[in-house]
Amino acid sequence: MAELTALESLIEMGFPRGRAEKALALTGNQGIEAAMDWLMEHEDDPDVDEPLETPLSHILGREPTPSEQVGPEGSGSAAGESKPVLTEEERQEQTKRMLELVAQKQREREEREEREALEREKQRRRQGQELSAARQKLQEDEIRRAAEERRREKAEELAARQRVREKIERDKAERAQKYGGTVGSRSSPPATDPGPVPSSPRQEPPTKREYDQCRIQVRLPDGTSLTQTFRAREQLAAVRLYVELHRGEEPGQDQDPVQLLSGFPRRAFSEADMERPLQELGLVPSAVLIVAKKCPS
Repeated sequence: MAELTALESLIEMGFPRGRAEKALALTGNQGIEAAMDWLMEHEDDPDVDEPLETPLSHILGREPTPSEQVGPEGSGSAAGESKPVLTEEERQEQTKRMLELVAQKQREREEREEREALEREKQRRRQGQELSAARQKLQEDEIRRAAEERRREKAEELAARQRVREKIERDKAERAQKYGGTVGSRSSPPATDPGPVPSSPRQEPPTKREYDQCRIQVRLPDGTSLTQTFRAREQLAAVRLYVELHRGEEPGQDQDPVQLLSGFPRRAFSEADMERPLQELGLVPSAVLIVAKKCPS
């Protein structure tokens, strides 16, 4: 049975002649299967139908056939002598085999694309899971840092209160020791004296202890806090200036004026209070102030 050439077989299978010639040329004329593979892979290329600049015979490495040298008018006798004529049954059988081969190549290509799509989907899901895990870890770290900051602030506040209580207890003990020693040094009246018991002499009030320094903790509106030690005779304006310099706003931005409040007892300090010393305002030896934005008048 005579066989069709690779070019004729591709044309019989429905491929355009120019595209079939290009496929054979670019695959080195290695056969119809190589040409079909090229056609299947490049069928969506925008330049798949553009003709080759180099003649087909030069790419294939052979001399042009008489049918390629002679135009359409003079190719009848040469083609009749060199090209075997196929019967209709042989042509149909040849076409059937080529179509089966094309269908097989198409199935293989679809399976390959399906595997690639599945792999891309797996990779996308894996990346999504990794991103979600990283985001969750970041949130957990932020929550943990915030909790640690709250615990630290609470511990500092408790420590400050404990130090104040210890100072008060020491002052009480000193006053009690001084008061007891004064009473014990006085002679008691004789036991045989039936007269009225004389009242104890009036004791001088204990001298109030003077503090040189004052520890101020300032709570900012964003929840953070500042702690600084000031001299007891410094004015409250020094605390406000320290807050305005350290409240963490971006340089160059207009900063709103702040107002200082005390929690216990509840009190809002006025501009006149800014000129008064901390000792006079009752903020010694330690105090907690709250910062609020002053409403523009």
